[in-house]
Amino acid sequence: MQLSIHHISFPIEDPLLKYLIEIIIILCIPLLLNKIKVPHLLGLIIAGALIGPNGFGVLSRDSSVVVTGTTGLLYIMFLAGLEIDMADFKKNKWKSIIFSIFTFAVPFILGLVGGYYILGFSLLTSILFASLFSSHTLIVYPMVSGLGIAKNLAVNITVGGTMITDVLSLLVLAAVVGMSQGEVGTAFWVKLSVSMVIFTLIVLLVFPIIARWFFKNVEDKISQYLFVLVMIYLASLLAELAGIESIIGAFFAGLALNKLIPHTSSLMNRVEFVGNAIFIPFFLISVGMLIDFSAFIQSWETLWVASIMLIASIGGKYVAAMLTKKTFKLTNDEGQLIFGLSSASAAATLASVMVGYNIIIGENDAGEPIRLLNEHVLNGSILLILVSCTVSSFVSMASAQRIAQADKDNTVSGKNEEKENILLAVNHEATVEKMVNLGLMVKSSANKQLYAVNVINEDANESSEKNAERILENAIKAASAADVELHPITRHDNDIASGISNVIKEKEITDLIVGLEGGKGFSASFVYNLYNGYLRNKSINLMVYHAVQPAATIKRYLVFIPADAELDAGFFHSMLRIWNIGRNSGAKMSFYGKEKTLNILKRIAKKASIEATFDVFSNWENAEQTALSIEENEGLVIMMGDRGMHSYFPKMRDIPDLLNHRFNNNNYMLIYPFSKIASNNTEKRSVSSHDDFAEIGKAIRNIFK
Repeated sequence: MQLSIHHISFPIEDPLLKYLIEIIIILCIPLLLNKIKVPHLLGLIIAGALIGPNGFGVLSRDSSVVVTGTTGLLYIMFLAGLEIDMADFKKNKWKSIIFSIFTFAVPFILGLVGGYYILGFSLLTSILFASLFSSHTLIVYPMVSGLGIAKNLAVNITVGGTMITDVLSLLVLAAVVGMSQGEVGTAFWVKLSVSMVIFTLIVLLVFPIIARWFFKNVEDKISQYLFVLVMIYLASLLAELAGIESIIGAFFAGLALNKLIPHTSSLMNRVEFVGNAIFIPFFLISVGMLIDFSAFIQSWETLWVASIMLIASIGGKYVAAMLTKKTFKLTNDEGQLIFGLSSASAAATLASVMVGYNIIIGENDAGEPIRLLNEHVLNGSILLILVSCTVSSFVSMASAQRIAQADKDNTVSGKNEEKENILLAVNHEATVEKMVNLGLMVKSSANKQLYAVNVINEDANESSEKNAERILENAIKAASAADVELHPITRHDNDIASGISNVIKEKEITDLIVGLEGGKGFSASFVYNLYNGYLRNKSINLMVYHAVQPAATIKRYLVFIPADAELDAGFFHSMLRIWNIGRNSGAKMSFYGKEKTLNILKRIAKKASIEATFDVFSNWENAEQTALSIEENEGLVIMMGDRGMHSYFPKMRDIPDLLNHRFNNNNYMLIYPFSKIASNNTEKRSVSSHDDFAEIGKAIRNIFK
């Protein structure tokens, strides 16, 4: 069917033209508003109001808009669960619980007083009216996360509290609906409680098992992304079946997949990209389409109700944020950020209002239906959404930018002074992607580039050069999928180790990653190159990596550290790499070492938290027995030493043979810290929970005091 430009009527029904208009809005609004420093999500909401049925009527809020908008809403909640730092969340769970009590109770009390005593609603209506202000939507979260402060304490507290307060407000909704229909009793509460427990167990326990199996056995990137979408929708559906809102299901899906989608991976990049480019903007436009400006002109009562709602919601959230700030001694900017993130009302508020509006509890004398929540509350909630999202956008972005700048100012001149150039020695096509994924996992967040080298033997024929091009091209694709630039390097040399050594000098490489072929392990030629080639570069951190499954599917790493390793020059640099694996993969890190070494790591853990345990072992034989108890989906990390280093002992030479015979079916990595500091390296390193141990001089001095 062809579209005639002469017969266009409003609202537009042609699907091609509808989507063209929406995509143009999504493209142009951020470009225009960025120039005047206005958050673009606010522009998308206003654009939705202007083109919607209550504006110029260009588009209707039909099922296609609702479906994409719903996906965007679920996406916001999913990303919040996916990006939350689980180690920090566990560490700060009581802070999140206390914040959720504040942010639920204060607006609820204000709303209850306003509804019952000022607006004269019934008690049941007043309770539901008050619950509208207790929940909030993390509508600004993607923008705050984009500034690199998703791991900030204020953000962590707010995200954790959001889950709790939204569940509480939606439970109030479920109870009020049941009471209005006369269904509340012991059976009602038992049914709701049991269904919620079953839902939680399925999503948090069964989903990770399914996802781990899928990611281990399916390498196709498109299939992996579609699997993530299935998990979001399935969890949302299960939540609705359990009697709670779908947004809680999406958040729990994020928590379930949190450790299986590393924050530095290409899959995480795809998930964020599609959500921020398509689904979330469609949600904002669909919210804008609900706004009816004429309702506020036609009725003073609507404005009066809306005023009460704004005071109860925004005022209550501000008081709750300030109470949280005082309780946990946060900075002014962190308090403002908590207020900004928690002040936006959209998802749960809209859901509760629509449910209350559709419940008819009787008829008046004129035969008109009496609704649990009347049209004044419905129209007032639309104004609340617009105003609260505006306040949330401006306050959140202003405070988040100040916090991000302060984080940068805490480092030397706002930068990581220590150079970080990571080189991947890619020789086998089958191991390229796994090596790139390791490089992405161990690098600092500020580093946006990697190097990869393939050494071509001088005596090889032309096909070797083609093979090198293909391998390096695959490495470039794998890195670019995670928005990281990879510099390909080819070298012609009779000796692989010699060719790599030349690249190390030319590019001032700090870390070299060498891969072993899965299932083959250490060959005689590799061991020769290791001791007579790679380890002769005393100023680099060497990582020898053996991968039989994707790093994201590893539940736990057993990390073995020899005695006196902390005395080696490169100990803290190597520990940074291990720490980044824990932080970026979410895997549990079980450290084994001498008590003196573990005490240092415990102090580091207080500043840069990961999920970790610390176990003292008496001798290396004891460590070997512990390693042999390794289970499926667990990995091994061994910190090594070369002759002349404090941590070296002769039995280290036997470790490659042991790995070949006993650990061929497991992921493992050997790390050889550098033993000589380059003359231009001031060893100015530190431990920071936000900048991947950037500027770590202060912490080292404190540790050795």
